[in-house]
Amino acid sequence: MEATLDKSKSSLPFPVLSAEEAAAMVNHNQTIGFSGFTPAGAAKAIPRAIAAKARTEHEAGRPFQIGVLTGASTGASLDGELAKANAVSWRTPYQSDSDLRALINKNETNYFDMHLSVVPQYVRYGFLGKVDWAIVEACDVTADGEIILTTSVGVSPTYCRYADKILIELNSAHPAALRGIHDIYEPLDPPARREIPIYSVSDRIGSEAVKVDPKKIVGIVRTNIPDEARPFKDLDPTTKKIGENVAEFLAKEMHEGRIPKTFLPIQSGVGNVANAVLSALGEHPDIPAFDMYSEVVQDSVVDMMLEGKINFVSGTSLSVSNEKLQLIYDNLDEFRKRMVLRPQEISNHPEVARRIGIVSINTAIEVDIFGNINSTHILGKSMMNGIGGSGDFTRSAYLSIFTCPSVAKGGKISAIVPQCSHIDHSEHSVQAVITEQGYANLRCKNPKLRAEEIIDKCVHPSYKGILQDYCTHAQSGYTPQTFGLAYGMHQQFLKSGDMHDVDWAALTAAE
Repeated sequence: MEATLDKSKSSLPFPVLSAEEAAAMVNHNQTIGFSGFTPAGAAKAIPRAIAAKARTEHEAGRPFQIGVLTGASTGASLDGELAKANAVSWRTPYQSDSDLRALINKNETNYFDMHLSVVPQYVRYGFLGKVDWAIVEACDVTADGEIILTTSVGVSPTYCRYADKILIELNSAHPAALRGIHDIYEPLDPPARREIPIYSVSDRIGSEAVKVDPKKIVGIVRTNIPDEARPFKDLDPTTKKIGENVAEFLAKEMHEGRIPKTFLPIQSGVGNVANAVLSALGEHPDIPAFDMYSEVVQDSVVDMMLEGKINFVSGTSLSVSNEKLQLIYDNLDEFRKRMVLRPQEISNHPEVARRIGIVSINTAIEVDIFGNINSTHILGKSMMNGIGGSGDFTRSAYLSIFTCPSVAKGGKISAIVPQCSHIDHSEHSVQAVITEQGYANLRCKNPKLRAEEIIDKCVHPSYKGILQDYCTHAQSGYTPQTFGLAYGMHQQFLKSGDMHDVDWAALTAAE
């Protein structure tokens, strides 16, 4: 259902506006902090109206673009509509919309990638400039300025506090009874910052609501629009095997005494592989029920909580299907006891991750034989989505794992190469690499031994000989690498469309 204008039903002291009336207040070159971490909790009606305004302004020959801040990626009504209307001058910190991605890779939208945990403090430090508007989705708001967010927290508390003005989408698709599931806390800024007093996953340290000066709330747009949830694919043999390999690796670590018998909190990235990994952890007979300290709560987590396989979940976003979200709402009293949604600078904070000892499990686009990870770029030049929270967790994890299928494009691309075309996580932060082929333990190994481990355990059989031949041709040095050959597989793919065709001998002769 679209946003509705109904000024007769508001007992609040704030004007009730249509989405178009709200959008009319937003001007060219202004910066907006939107709610949303994935499509969960993202503003929907007002961004669509802003996109419509942009089209009208462009048709009239007038410029209209805005700076867009969010928590992470959002939904089609926000990133998608604004991109289609060419209404985004700059964007951070993370995105996943195909239309926006196209503008970014053509350099028509200034996109700068950021670790998600630092976005709120960058706003407070003034690094991102003035924030003109906070536009956030809420399930309830009080006359004295208490805003109850919906299915994500993200950066909404900071945007609301630092923006000049606030517009609220009051969305009746989410119950006001969500009050109590959020834990809103902002740390002090240096040099006054103290420790974040979270010592276990279930600790609550803040308030139930975002509290603002009510004078800053210039209007409410009443809506009834469900989250634009992205469907998850069913497990396929590859993702299922990756999940099983992760579970087997962690069970072995526990049996050998490197993980406590009580297990450790899990952090998991977003997507189909992450869902497969969590499902496999829940099914493994030797892995006990565990806690999660992560960014997102996905479909598999909801089922595992109800089955008693996950005890408590801390995140910043309920990034679930609408079916699973309804299941949560139908059992809200139970989930409120076992789930908390925090601002992303707390859910992703390296201090907390290191203190409580998380096991981080994130997805790579590309891995090189020495353990470096590319999470963001296709062939070294085209942005996919962004680094997200993977860096927040990886450097501070008790145990850091990266997963990926061993091949892509029907086997014409090896996800494991001599040297990553772009590096987001260096070998110093990566302790294990896991594909459907197996798992490679990279701890306490020099580059040569890491290469042997990854090729032996993780590489697709059709590429093992190719990568072993590379190591033969690049023997010298502490890290046996050679400039002329390091990107040979990438160059061959660009030339023929298949990495299998690389000729190391010819490249060596030409070097």
